[in-house]
Amino acid sequence: MKKHADSLTLIEQNVLEALYQVIDPEVGENIVDLGLVYGIKVEDNTAKVDLTMTTPACPMGEMLLDDIEATLNQRLPPEISLDINLVWEPPWEPSMISAEAKQRLGWA
Repeated sequence: MKKHADSLTLIEQNVLEALYQVIDPEVGENIVDLGLVYGIKVEDNTAKVDLTMTTPACPMGEMLLDDIEATLNQRLPPEISLDINLVWEPPWEPSMISAEAKQRLGWA
């Protein structure tokens, strides 16, 4: 994620923690460690999440977006709305996977 976790607001931290619970069903790894979350920003009672998929043709994309929305709606206060922004730039690549996830996946 572009913004360092230490510089996130409390609500942004809650969003980040919730996103660690969202598992990519094809890989079996959370979307944060996969490098799919590009940014989290909370402004004017809206939590904006910029994220991508491993490929634009991801067959599980809609399901993953539904999981993200459901997970965040459970964790965020009701006065915070969601703005999930699916982006394709920069394109995702395997080098974006965290060292921990690479180790869990046996890529270390």
